[in-house]
Amino acid sequence: MKFVKSVHAVATLGGIYAPKDIDVDSQTSVRNVAATLAHETMSYYVGNTTDPKSREFGNVAKPYYWWVAGALWGTMLDYYHYTTDPSYNDVVLQALLAPTNLGIGHNFMPAEHSDEEGNDDLFFWGSAVLSAAERNFPQPNDSLPSWLDISANVFDQLAGRWDTNHCNGGVFWQILASNPNGLKYKNSVSNGGFFQLAARLGRATGNETYLNWAEKIWDWNAQVGFIDSQSYRVYDGAGIESGCTKVNKKSFSYTTGIFLYGAAIMAEKTGQVKWAQRTEKLLDEAGNFFFTGKDKNIMWETECEPTSTCNYDMVTFKAYLSRFMWQTAHIMPSLRAKVERLLIPTAKAAASTCTGGKTGHACGGKWYVGGFDNAASFGGAMCAQEAIQGLLAKDSALPLKGKDIKWVKNASFTPVDTYASSETRRDVTPPASQAPPTPAASHPTTSDKGPSLSAGNVATGSWPLLMMSISLALCLL
Repeated sequence: MKFVKSVHAVATLGGIYAPKDIDVDSQTSVRNVAATLAHETMSYYVGNTTDPKSREFGNVAKPYYWWVAGALWGTMLDYYHYTTDPSYNDVVLQALLAPTNLGIGHNFMPAEHSDEEGNDDLFFWGSAVLSAAERNFPQPNDSLPSWLDISANVFDQLAGRWDTNHCNGGVFWQILASNPNGLKYKNSVSNGGFFQLAARLGRATGNETYLNWAEKIWDWNAQVGFIDSQSYRVYDGAGIESGCTKVNKKSFSYTTGIFLYGAAIMAEKTGQVKWAQRTEKLLDEAGNFFFTGKDKNIMWETECEPTSTCNYDMVTFKAYLSRFMWQTAHIMPSLRAKVERLLIPTAKAAASTCTGGKTGHACGGKWYVGGFDNAASFGGAMCAQEAIQGLLAKDSALPLKGKDIKWVKNASFTPVDTYASSETRRDVTPPASQAPPTPAASHPTTSDKGPSLSAGNVATGSWPLLMMSISLALCLL
């Protein structure tokens, strides 16, 4: 394996579009604001080192943990899928294929991050590569597995950790003795992530084993009380000392989003009424618990925003609820009206907070205040980006499955104008590799952190007004 010398990708941002001026009824306006926010989000990224053995290769800066980097690449894959703007694709490839992230087992278990990796981390990295597979995003390195097989490797790691000795099932939050806080705690984000990966792999491959696992994981979470049988609120987790009977009833937005999209995938794949009902109940409870304002339609992180106690994990959580709500509406159009009732006002509110910092586009975290809250952060930018770019989801290709999933090796991306003028519409036709599928035949794949959370110091972003230079090092043969 060799590494290509560092190059520079320049995204020219002539005539920056202010998020506060968004017109949610104009595809052009939404795309242009998404471009501004993608640039704002990536202005915090400092992992563009040319040293492939560096722990920071494809990573995000402290105080954010490594799992957030996996979440970031999922956000940027969404950005490309919804807008066809490939400005950041080379960076995404660099990060997802970096040995210090992917690991020698090609399963996102790198030794370089053994001090912080948990089973929840595996979901965010695994979800990113599974999204790449579902969209035929290129994977040009012949010496590494396909995106789909990497996703299966992540699933196999989680399946191998299913523990029936305590609480009759479930995976623990943490994995390694080097990170012991959580080795006796089973949480909903780790198990929910496992559930969603199983559901999506089942849909992508047609392999019943994955679908059976999804059923099993859901049932265990319901039986142990992580999913409330009445309200469908998703709780944080429980320790094995009590046999998982003393459930920590804090509820965070990202976990609900993870279960929501997994249930929607199961509903679409199986056609079973129970999954459609579960999806709608999860969505209804998300609306009840994670939205505020006079009309209860602006997202907030209920457990911490009212008291200004969100830590650096928590300030990213709304990104994932937004992502998975939009994707749920796409895979289950019957729920689109409910999702839009919540997320269109949320997108407007999020955009209104992105008026801070030296650039005038740094994003705050409290969307319900009606403007910038003087708390710019990477998490704020990524959350606003997902809330707003998701407005374009309904016009994108659905996740591919079966024989329509290909190993695309040509990573030559066609440049597009980062911004479209107000008089024109950029072509929204998906790239050829992501074209809507013909009817497909399925085939199996080949071969604090305190309960769930932690804190640190906010990184400060920089924003060049006319261009952004990102040093890239892409793993290639």
